[in-house]
Amino acid sequence: MISSSKLNQYWTDIYFHLHYPHGEKITHQVVRILQLIDKKDRVVVNDVATHLEISHNTASEHVKRMINKNYIEKKRDQNDERKVILQLTDFGKNVLHENTSLDEEKLNHIFSDMDEVEKELISKAFKLLSERAKSCM
Repeated sequence: MISSSKLNQYWTDIYFHLHYPHGEKITHQVVRILQLIDKKDRVVVNDVATHLEISHNTASEHVKRMINKNYIEKKRDQNDERKVILQLTDFGKNVLHENTSLDEEKLNHIFSDMDEVEKELISKAFKLLSERAKSCM
């Protein structure tokens, strides 16, 4: 049986060896905000404050800086014009991908040395873990 500490060790090894080289230098908080906007529907500034456990004013300042860097943009909610929804720009999506995803070229190289059973096993394990992770929020 795998322990959570062993799984964390495996994950950090995987990420350390297979992440993209970081081009755009961003903070961990910016990454977390980009992930929040990417993974949730209709994120507003108050959601950022709640997610990061910071004040609304601090969250608003983070959002302003991220808009200035073209990572995100504001859009009026079509259902409620009073609400301003945060969305990733194409550049923001790219920055998020490069700072949180595994390098697909490196992955493809690893997968090329695996047989179909190994690939399927990894795929099923990651899919199951992903599905269960989504139910924790």
